[in-house]
Amino acid sequence: MTNQQPTQITKRVTIYTDGSCLNNPGTGGYCALLKYPNGKTKVVLGAELDTTNNRMELKAVIEGLKGLSKGHYSVTIVSDSQITVRGINEWLSNWIAQDFKKTKNSDLWREFIEVSKSHKVTAEWVRGHNGHPENELCDQLSRDKAMELEGVYR
Repeated sequence: MTNQQPTQITKRVTIYTDGSCLNNPGTGGYCALLKYPNGKTKVVLGAELDTTNNRMELKAVIEGLKGLSKGHYSVTIVSDSQITVRGINEWLSNWIAQDFKKTKNSDLWREFIEVSKSHKVTAEWVRGHNGHPENELCDQLSRDKAMELEGVYR
């Protein structure tokens, strides 16, 4: 990704993410699981009405980055969303150059740029629903969060 490179990377973190949408579009949830090299973890969850699965996938990344403590991190995002991974690794610089013309969810991509400025962010794709423990956990928690919100508003 072509985000501004922080002057000093002092910390590393892997953020496993997933988003879900009960109906697409519909009520959605997201989960970011932050795992630090020292073994500490942090879970960030949320849900929204009237959203899409792609928005929730990207929202998980954004909220995961917001969940980092202060400092400059080398961040590896692990996601089962090809759009999110390729957006971060391949397409973002082009979208920026074209001022996000014809880019879906440009509001969230712009927010991603803001929250990732002080970090070095790369993304890795993992096949969803394939037994990857952190991905499976994020999938379940994001779904549960969406169902919780859906239950509140039924």
